[in-house]
Amino acid sequence: MKALAEASGVVARPPAEVFEEVRRRVTGGGYAMRTEVDAERGFLAVQGGWWYRGEYRVTADPAGARVEHRVVNAATWGRWGVPLANRFFVGFRAKTAAGFARMLEEVALSG
Repeated sequence: MKALAEASGVVARPPAEVFEEVRRRVTGGGYAMRTEVDAERGFLAVQGGWWYRGEYRVTADPAGARVEHRVVNAATWGRWGVPLANRFFVGFRAKTAAGFARMLEEVALSG
């Protein structure tokens, strides 16, 4: 699956704590999304709508925990239309990166 947006950052907390906080924030949304959680590997994915899949990886880093986020096109039909539609969402990558950075700041402060 091709990434439509990517972002990463480091949180100065243990990886297991960061993973649980990211999991809580990402899966606690207001609408139904399919989730895939593999805490052992530090992997979390949420999928919803006809194309959206957000993937998160939390790994150890010398400064705490590295968190990586990818938004990928998971469409099973009309796959070609997703990149086209996202071009109409001017600033999609920048907004994704900014929202991810805010989440990491909140995760850092919640510990």
